[in-house]
Amino acid sequence: MKIATFNINGIKARHQALVDWLKEAEPDVALLQEIKSVDEGFPREIFEELGYSVETHGQKSFNGVAILSKLPLEDVTRGLPGDESDEQARWIEATVVGDKGAVRLCGLYLPNGNPVELDDAGQPVEGGKYAYKLSWMARMKARAEELLALEEPFVMAGDYNIIPQDEDAAKPEAWRGDALALPQSREAFRRILNLGFTEAFRARVQGPGHYSFWDYQAGAWQKNNGIRIDHLLLSPQAADLLRDVGIDKEIRGRDKPSDHVPVWITLDL
Repeated sequence: MKIATFNINGIKARHQALVDWLKEAEPDVALLQEIKSVDEGFPREIFEELGYSVETHGQKSFNGVAILSKLPLEDVTRGLPGDESDEQARWIEATVVGDKGAVRLCGLYLPNGNPVELDDAGQPVEGGKYAYKLSWMARMKARAEELLALEEPFVMAGDYNIIPQDEDAAKPEAWRGDALALPQSREAFRRILNLGFTEAFRARVQGPGHYSFWDYQAGAWQKNNGIRIDHLLLSPQAADLLRDVGIDKEIRGRDKPSDHVPVWITLDL
């Protein structure tokens, strides 16, 4: 079973780029972020014609996540538990049934967190975007603990907006004060990882120079000034099934690309 995560950065602007990639890469499941569309505005027919069923959790003009699957989907849920007042569309779950078993997939678009607002004690200002990022990550950790307790295969995949360590940025010094790389952000990420997850890409590929995002500005793609912020975390039961992992870097150089590229895994399912 091939599972990919892809921040498409606007489904209406980039649906053709997505179709082209789906035809080439042939993932069984694609978890999308930043669809930037309400549910009824998502061009589902385009993907249904390719054999994908479509589940969305959309929001007008911002955020939004989706699941495209060639395999049966069960028990689809929307929204990250823990805060009923949170209206941002950033989390979707479903169980995917493969030939050898099932896996729970959590597609996520973690808050960016910028601009960072800290008080005199260095703590996030209540109500600010950085405080929202960290509180969202705490809710994500709580949901992860619930799923881990089931002792079943599951994957949390998406745009984490986290640069886990300096080697995940071409110019780490440029990100020192950014919400994607602040110590509090990395610590929150490690708290989740240390519950027992395997970070799929780093389980197979070591060293610097591997990125999943290049900004549109200042020739970042041409200079390979990228960062790695799109991750797939595997529960112990899912990690046992891991067969391969990759980043489809080359599509960043195509016409009208997203600023992200797909990251994928294959599981023995």
